[in-house]
Amino acid sequence: MMERSYRYLNFVTAVFVTVLIVSNIASSAKIVDWRISLFGLPLAFDGGTLLFPLSYIFGDILTEVYGYKRSRSVIWTGFFCLVLTSLTFYLLAHLPGEATWEQTVGDQAFRAVLGGMITGGIVLGSLLGYWAGEFSNSFVLAKMKILTRGRWLWTRTIGSTLVGEGVDTLVFVLVSTAMGVFPWSLFWSLTVTNYIFKVGIEVLFTPLTYLIVNTLKRVEQEDYYDVDTDFNPFRVQLSVSR
Repeated sequence: MMERSYRYLNFVTAVFVTVLIVSNIASSAKIVDWRISLFGLPLAFDGGTLLFPLSYIFGDILTEVYGYKRSRSVIWTGFFCLVLTSLTFYLLAHLPGEATWEQTVGDQAFRAVLGGMITGGIVLGSLLGYWAGEFSNSFVLAKMKILTRGRWLWTRTIGSTLVGEGVDTLVFVLVSTAMGVFPWSLFWSLTVTNYIFKVGIEVLFTPLTYLIVNTLKRVEQEDYYDVDTDFNPFRVQLSVSR
């Protein structure tokens, strides 16, 4: 099947995948403590939370402009790239280190910082959360676009994020904690803080989302409505762009 080509779809895909991979490495590397509490609950979050919300913003942009089907392909692209990243760190962890590197850094420090990427705890949690969250996000946005007839973009970007980030955050923290990446004592703190932070970022970036969406719609001459779309997340078709 021949499909029309787009000027910026590949660029948006590249940024989306980059955000996904970097945020997962950052999640394994550090937990940040804001030194403040919400109703007695410390607001601590993993490092990836600083960047990961952008993946949902780009997910909104992909679905809003190019449609669920193309967004689905990008989500799977990110999924397999993250698997490749995890396998690379796993291989590095089991290769012998050079003598000088062992003295200055060493495998113990390497495993301490990137343990989540090595053991698969962060990646498994992220893969499952990302997969469930991104598809939930795209599905809700696509359906809301039809219901609102393309009006009130902010309602579907924020509404889909409330659902998608909720699913993503709960699955990610639950699986990662069960795999030993985070202690159970931080479960609710990480879950609540991550969710509030991610949704807050989406709300704050709404004007920028409007700008990017409207610009892409004009430049790409595309404003896709998923009226007859098959929303099965596993139905990925390879197509040839012209």
